[in-house]
Amino acid sequence: MDRNNIIGFALIFVILLAYSVYSSMQPKAVEPVQTQVKALPKAAPAAVVSAAPTDSVAARQQYGDFAAAGLGVEKDIVLENKDIRLTLSNRGGRVKEVRLKNYQTYDQKPLILVDEKHGSRTLTLPTRTGDVNLTNLYFTTADAGKAIAKGDSARVTFRLALAENQFVEQTYTLKGSGFEVDYNLKISGLDNQLSNAPVQFYWKEDLQRFEKDVPTSRLYSTINYYGVDDSFDYLSETSTDPQDETIAAPLRWVALKQKFFLAAFIAKGAPLAASQFKSSVDATDPNDIKTLEANLKLPIADLKAGKGKYEFYFGPNDYRTIEKVTDGFRKNVYLGWPVIREVSRFIILPIFHFFEMFIRNYGLLIIVLVLVVKTILFPLVYKSYISMAKTRVLQPEIEEIKARNDGDMQKVQQEQMKLYGQVGVNPLSGCVPVLLQMPILFALFSLFPNLIEFRQKGFLWSNDLSTYDALIQLPFTIPFTESSHISMFAVLMTLSSLAFTYYNSQTNVSAVPGPYKTIQYVMPVFIMFVLNSSPAGLNFYYFVSNLVTIGQQLAIRQFVDEGAIRRKLDENRVKNKDKKTTGFQARLQDAMRKANENKQEADTKKLAPGSPTKRPKK
Repeated sequence: MDRNNIIGFALIFVILLAYSVYSSMQPKAVEPVQTQVKALPKAAPAAVVSAAPTDSVAARQQYGDFAAAGLGVEKDIVLENKDIRLTLSNRGGRVKEVRLKNYQTYDQKPLILVDEKHGSRTLTLPTRTGDVNLTNLYFTTADAGKAIAKGDSARVTFRLALAENQFVEQTYTLKGSGFEVDYNLKISGLDNQLSNAPVQFYWKEDLQRFEKDVPTSRLYSTINYYGVDDSFDYLSETSTDPQDETIAAPLRWVALKQKFFLAAFIAKGAPLAASQFKSSVDATDPNDIKTLEANLKLPIADLKAGKGKYEFYFGPNDYRTIEKVTDGFRKNVYLGWPVIREVSRFIILPIFHFFEMFIRNYGLLIIVLVLVVKTILFPLVYKSYISMAKTRVLQPEIEEIKARNDGDMQKVQQEQMKLYGQVGVNPLSGCVPVLLQMPILFALFSLFPNLIEFRQKGFLWSNDLSTYDALIQLPFTIPFTESSHISMFAVLMTLSSLAFTYYNSQTNVSAVPGPYKTIQYVMPVFIMFVLNSSPAGLNFYYFVSNLVTIGQQLAIRQFVDEGAIRRKLDENRVKNKDKKTTGFQARLQDAMRKANENKQEADTKKLAPGSPTKRPKK
């Protein structure tokens, strides 16, 4: 230890000694005893009383005429029905915590959708001396907590009063079931204290991790909002950059959305005025999904006129539940693009929910869903198979055309279309059934990741069909992905796709050009890595669907007589011998003939004397 260290420690010792002697000579103040008030035995401990006295200059500057409410004791009031446990606080008259009683996090902990540790909800009044944040002011209430029976309801009223007829009042009402909380905000007799600017309701949530798959949870977390003109929009979900958007148009509701849960603010009376929304991601925190902020403006004239009628929704993003909440609220469940959305809404979801009443094992329910969908699509599959069978029957003649016009693809296509016209085969008849099936396939792809019904429902080795099944954990991250696991359902889906591809290649010899025969086997393997982090339920659906498709093809093949198809085509050839081709096929043949003539004309010009064979150099 050098001299400087010794001197430093000596000085510290002298200062501490002097302070100790000085403190012992001062009279000790007696601290006032504070009474802790609880509405229910489980209520949170009382908050620390504001340090600023009510008559201090600082308190008057901060709270103006409301400075007297700066001192108080925090009192928690708990309202509880069969679905949620709502904790309210007289400090700010705010929602302090919301627990969803029938749901748990991915690691089986209570699901706290909203709490004061990870979010804030504040009201700011526009007074003539400046804005006043009500968060730390103590409201009065005579109400107590209550466990609410089904069919009943309970109301809690918080009041911040200057006089008997001068007050700000917040009223919360919870029914005996459901996830909606009625919220009325009323301002009375404060014309001299308040300006005409809107009241600001600021809501911030640091979304916590409720699901196993963090990247997917971030991908599905955003702010949705719905306008009075029935327009629906949202902040970008996929961008990792901070989002900031200001909406001038009036809104009906705003939802802070996670993958399977919502916290929303809904205008039941007058609409919300201009709003500002923000979102950001802290990728370094594995438990932080996103930070969402909504700054909403509530017109003060509406609050004075008794039109401040609102509603909170704290609950699951369950289609059947939220579609009853308010107009457009069902759009919080993403069902795909407009056409796909209607297929999901009116076909897939009704079928799924019907069988859900009878089948509680969701793996078996997926199998039943596959069988029903495949039965509905069977006529299209059959028509597509017949079209391919006709092509197989004509394959020897097509090969002869190719050999006769070696190297001239336009001539090959022209003669091939002529052959199709003679035997009465529409080359697009096999494509149309496949295209008609696409909306249902896309609907399922959009629907499965968003169905909360699959959440934490197990089947075989997967304990949650709403996320990937990590049967094999890898010590490294798979290149070009964010996954370090192998999903066995994705592997089974891939194997069934390869089997289906092999079967098709055997039954449709020469239907696929040579260079593409290898690619058709590579694509399922590539798709496996794309779907490796997709929900296990979706991969299981595709696996079962591929097996059923192969079974349908084998069954159809047993009943289709290709000899009879050959005879029918020969009959059509005789019948159409002198018949002029019309319709789409005629237009297609004309287009091919003109293209061939243009090509021959261009070739003739190139071979003409004096024609340049090379482009002149610049």
